[in-house]
Amino acid sequence: MHPASSVILFTTSAGVGYGLLFLLGLAVPTGLIPAERWLGLAAMGLALGAISLGLLASTFHLGHPERAWRALSQWRSSWLSREGVVAVITYVPAGIFAIGWVVFETADDAWAVAGLLAALGALVTVVCTAMIYASLETIRQWHNRWVVPVYLAFALMTGALWLSAVLHLFGPGTLWSDLLASASVLLAWGLKLVYWRAVDGDTGISTPESATGLAAFGTVRLLDPPHTQENYLLREMGFRIARKHADKLRRIALAVGFAATLIFSALAVLTSGWPAASAAVLAALSGSLGTALERWLFFAEAKHSVMLYYGDRAA
Repeated sequence: MHPASSVILFTTSAGVGYGLLFLLGLAVPTGLIPAERWLGLAAMGLALGAISLGLLASTFHLGHPERAWRALSQWRSSWLSREGVVAVITYVPAGIFAIGWVVFETADDAWAVAGLLAALGALVTVVCTAMIYASLETIRQWHNRWVVPVYLAFALMTGALWLSAVLHLFGPGTLWSDLLASASVLLAWGLKLVYWRAVDGDTGISTPESATGLAAFGTVRLLDPPHTQENYLLREMGFRIARKHADKLRRIALAVGFAATLIFSALAVLTSGWPAASAAVLAALSGSLGTALERWLFFAEAKHSVMLYYGDRAA
């Protein structure tokens, strides 16, 4: 599949925002993070800003972005529509939670309920985003049981990394947030390795014979291509990346998003003051960059079964 930059920005940025909102909605009402105005302004500003940037970027991939609102009406059958509906609804408790934290410097009672509802909305939205891809049976690399856990783990990882950075810069850096960031890095990339092993070991069950229903007559061969020139299907569904390039990019993603991020996260735990804050920020940046590379590969390595009609032997 063609890895559109708008979709990569959407999934990466929204993952950061919803992961951070989820943690804030749980940690502030329970007292793990103090309800201080400037800390709340920085944390909620980052969370809602990243979410809004991601959702805005997602509309750029539409043929008619001005009609994006119409997608909300198809929530009964479309995971894309469900994601949009839940994303819009989540703004309400998130906004109320932000007002309580920033304006009144409190996260008790109704404000706490709003925070917990915002966390729930963030969780459901990420699940809906992952299901947009996991529900597509025509793309075996996406129709995979590991897609939803990976999306959730990367949202948790990037959210935890930026939470650690914000707490070091605008509030009292906490050991639990630094340890959570390190643990989430291990979880996210561990699940990603499991996902890669699963898709690499799955050669696909669809063939030209099964796609055409002519298996009883023997091997089906392509007599002539459906089109003599490149078209939308070939650009969007037939994007190809060489195996050696994919392997190289996987190693780079692991080096940047896993190894470097884990080292910076460890430094944030082992140091204090500005060295710890600098390490936490670098961990958040490298983790986000690694996630963007992971998302690019998620799209680039996917193969739509329609390519069976263009000469592919399996999908």
